[in-house]
Amino acid sequence: MMKPSIGMRVGHGPQVKVCGLTVVEEAVACAELGVDALGLVFYPPSPRFVSDQTAASIVAGLPERIWTVGVFVNESFSAIMQRVEKCRIRAVQLHGAESPDLVAALMREGVLVIKSLFQNRRPNIAEFSSYGASAYLVEGGGGALPGGNALTWNWSSVRESLGEAGCILAGGLDPGNVAPVIEAVSPDAVDVSSGVESRPGRKDIVKVTEFMKAVRGAMPGCERERIFK
Repeated sequence: MMKPSIGMRVGHGPQVKVCGLTVVEEAVACAELGVDALGLVFYPPSPRFVSDQTAASIVAGLPERIWTVGVFVNESFSAIMQRVEKCRIRAVQLHGAESPDLVAALMREGVLVIKSLFQNRRPNIAEFSSYGASAYLVEGGGGALPGGNALTWNWSSVRESLGEAGCILAGGLDPGNVAPVIEAVSPDAVDVSSGVESRPGRKDIVKVTEFMKAVRGAMPGCERERIFK
């Protein structure tokens, strides 16, 4: 497996991860619009859950430059690695109450690990230093399911809390609010799911296009870390 490489800070707009893809054609269309990463949800209660077969088909249809991120909630090391290898996923997002030991074990396998942290529940943003992950996805955590649940939250304290750690901002983002949020927080990447959907699990490519335009127009010269490279 290719060893992940992060830590380089360059001047550009934040990277974009579109999460919750379920259809090959929509994933390919997102890739053509210039997204950096696509998230595949392996959490059965989610309306965006994908089977191993669907995930593998999506990954196979994408250009090599696209980072595919498997989203897991409280899964075991063996279950995660089985899907990483079977579906050829390049990164893992741990979106539950996973331990720092699991993060370390996955990173030893050469997996880029994104640990999700929350403002309104544990693990909270202040706990980031105990994980040693490749990067951190941060959101409010106020909904019924793991994930953003289309809820906005207080983004303003994130950068101060994480310092120089790689920051992916999520939760309640859409084409209409992403630019001012980027200007306020200066994240290294932004993550969107329901904000660019026609219905759960189905991406509206017009909305994805609008989202990408908004991101590219926000603080284009700011120095940020490249998480997906």
